[in-house]
Amino acid sequence: MSLANNLIELLGPVITKAGFVLEEITVTPVGKRRLVAVVIDREESNPSLDEVTVVSKEVSAILDNYSQIGEVPFTLEVTTPGIDKPLVIPRHWKKNIGRLVKITPKQGEKYVARIKGYADDQVTLELKNEILVLSLSDVAKAQIEVEFNRKDVK
Repeated sequence: MSLANNLIELLGPVITKAGFVLEEITVTPVGKRRLVAVVIDREESNPSLDEVTVVSKEVSAILDNYSQIGEVPFTLEVTTPGIDKPLVIPRHWKKNIGRLVKITPKQGEKYVARIKGYADDQVTLELKNEILVLSLSDVAKAQIEVEFNRKDVK
């Protein structure tokens, strides 16, 4: 079993207990050190910087006492999924309701629409003042679009 898989088993329950979802762990050699990258998220919202800091301290304390990490020094990076991370699972769609998303369908042209809702593997989108219901199985790729100066619509 790889070190990353061992760390997932070790840290997964701790991260879940703290109220987060463990997205992934990667261990990458960087010169004479290793980079241990832990990506966390929330079910319904994006974690704040303060929350990430708390999890980082907990994870660091565990890794400092974890014998399987070995004698090679490591750098710990606890982060959240970036804005460029594709929406691939239902949770990603649900937590981004209200945001713009660029969709590359399996058939047809790319387009940008606003996520209005999600249920039963279908996403409801607003595209040019029209409502579109799209099955996730019809999506090749979806990525959040950054909006600057958005006026809150209630």
